[in-house]
Amino acid sequence: MPLQIGQAAPGFNLKSHKMEFVSLEEQKGKKVLLLFIPLAFTPV
Repeated sequence: MPLQIGQAAPGFNLKSHKMEFVSLEEQKGKKVLLLFIPLAFTPV
């Protein structure tokens, strides 16, 4: 689902670096940065 610049992101849940689930709704009103890093030493 492509988004346009300035469009709100759809709700989602992800695991944090502490392996705890975090939802976008919990972050409402805060600045959020999503960073996707491939696993170390993998041929990605």
